[in-house]
Order: sequence, then C-alpha cells, then structure tokens
Amino acid sequence: DVAPSRGLGDVYKRQVFKEDFIMEFNFSKWQACGNDFVLVNAFNNEDISEIIANAEKICDRHFGVGADGVIFILPSKIADFRMQIINSDGSEAEMCGNGIRCFAKCVKEANLTDKNKFTVETGAGIIIPEIMEDGTVHVDMGEPILEGDKIPVSGFGNNQVVNEDITVDGQTYKMTCVSMGNPHCIVFVDDINNVELEKIGPKFETNPVFPKKTNTEFVEVKNDKYVRMRVWERGAGITWACGTGSCATLVACVLNKRTQRTAQIELDGGILTIQWADNNRIYMTGPATKVFTATWAE
Repeated sequence: DVAPSRGLGDVYKRQVFKEDFIMEFNFSKWQACGNDFVLVNAFNNEDISEIIANAEKICDRHFGVGADGVIFILPSKIADFRMQIINSDGSEAEMCGNGIRCFAKCVKEANLTDKNKFTVETGAGIIIPEIMEDGTVHVDMGEPILEGDKIPVSGFGNNQVVNEDITVDGQTYKMTCVSMGNPHCIVFVDDINNVELEKIGPKFETNPVFPKKTNTEFVEVKNDKYVRMRVWERGAGITWACGTGSCATLVACVLNKRTQRTAQIELDGGILTIQWADNNRIYMTGPATKVFTATWAE
C-alpha cells in the first residue's frame, strides 16, 4: 500500500472509508430542562435498526452527540404519531415526560402536523401534548398507577406503596412508589444537597424489590406549592430533569400530605408545573428547546 502524500490525508480518508460508512442519518438535538435527546424523524418508515443498535455510542458525551436518549418519530395505527425511546445505555423506556415535550416541538417544526394538540402512542399508552402560544408544552400524562403489583413493586399486592420502608446499602429509607407508565420510587429528604446521588441511585435502581428496576427521585419539600427534586433515571443515570419523575413526585407529595395538588417541581435543569387534577389525570407544563440539527455519518 502507498501512503498518501502530506496534505491529502483527509481526502484519502474520505475516498478509502466512504464505502465503509455503516450508518448515516439526519437528526436534531433537543433539551427540556437540561434533559437532552437525539430526535430522529422516521415517520416515513425508515429503517432505524442500526441507530437503535448504536444508541449507546450516539448518546456518549465524549465520543458521540451526547444525550440522555434517542427518540424516534414514527407512524402509528392508533394515534397521530408513535414515540419510541432508547435510553443512553441502549435499553428501551416506556415513556419520557421531558422527551415528549421535545417530541411535540420537533413534530411541529418538521411540518408533520398543522395541529398544536395531537395524540402520541407510547409504551405507557396514548399521551396528548399541546404546544402553547408561549412555546411551552402542556401534556396530559394520564392517570397515575398506584397498585404495587402494577408499578411494579414486590410484596405489596394491589395496595398502595406510601411511606413504606426500603433498605438500600444497609440504610433504611421511606419510599412512596408511583408508575406513570414507568416505575418511580420517591424518597423525601431533609436536605437534598446531602444526597450522594451517584452512589445511592444505582443501588435503588437495581434493588430486588423492583422487578423492572426503577427511577428514583429524592425530594426536598420547600413549601406546599414548591419542591426540589433530583433524579437517578433507570437506564440513564443522573439526569438534569425527569418529566414522569416530576409527575410521580407530585403524586407522592399529595399522598403524603406534603403539598397541594398543583406545585412547581424544581429540577437541576429547570422548573416544571405539575397538576394532579380532580379527574385523576396528571398535567405537566414546561419548555422544550432545539439545540442544533446535524447529520451523523460513520
């Protein structure tokens, strides 16, 4: 083999390796309260198998785009659109509250709909986002699931899991568990700054009491309308925000008589307004912003 002359290296590489590209796709990166995602428009039934297989690489913050997950915009037979979410570790999530706000804004920007309110099929059922005049997204997140077996949390049958003991890493905590189509364990703390989230988060996630693992929210209640929350997400680790976790947190606050049925949830990346309405449905309102658009090719 003959090495290329100096100054032609980049051209040489393109000529030699162009046929070796295994994956090329257009995407946009979005963030909602710092929870960031790679959004891929696959509405015309494009093959996404290679992207899914490489999701962990794509999400890597040093060698990839950097994201908490990859979200696909897909056609649906039962709703206007379908959302598929792959976590940064390559696992699939049922639902993502911050992700669906990004999804809604991306769908609108791509001119896939002329409606501001539409239905989205997710692994947690049909979710209805609405893009508001101020650019925020208001989402009907459905009804919380409170029966232990359905969350799921082992050992509680159909009973609610409210202020119950759980031992993690030799320490006993009080947990309240809620599903928003995905499992959440909420732990109230006196000072959220004292929580070693990186250390304790993965031990909650993999605790055997959670047969499908769990997302874990640590919550400091400031007053009956405002709480501070940090999250360890199943399949993603520490993230700056979690929409479903914020919804589950408000439900846990109400069940433990700590807040009113509408409150602001302060996350590492911003603030969400959550309401548990009298019709038993949860409503979430918050921002979603595009970061950039690009093409992945390798």
